[in-house]
Amino acid sequence: MTQFQPPPPANPFTQSGLKPHRGGTILTLGILSLVLGFGCGIGFLLGIIGWVMAKADLAEMDAGIMDPAGRSNTQAGKICSIISIILAAIGIVLAIIYFVVVVLILGVAAASSSGSTP
Repeated sequence: MTQFQPPPPANPFTQSGLKPHRGGTILTLGILSLVLGFGCGIGFLLGIIGWVMAKADLAEMDAGIMDPAGRSNTQAGKICSIISIILAAIGIVLAIIYFVVVVLILGVAAASSSGSTP
């Protein structure tokens, strides 16, 4: 009589007790945040999500809970996300400065043209 053996787990890391890493996902989020950060606001959001995920995963890797094989991808995704957020913040500040300067110039031009007519 043959003894029943359960099939191996679908996730190979469950045998070692470690959670699987999300390095590829985090790196993808970081790269997408850089690419989409200049054209639309979704890049800023992806950058924040990638940064938060990377921070949590790196902490779990340091604690020995998560598979450390994805550390380099996770760190690269975190760096891309941080760069994207910094560039988006600089872009927002420059847009505000541009808006203020344009409003001041238009306001001064409108005030000078309305005050000079008799």
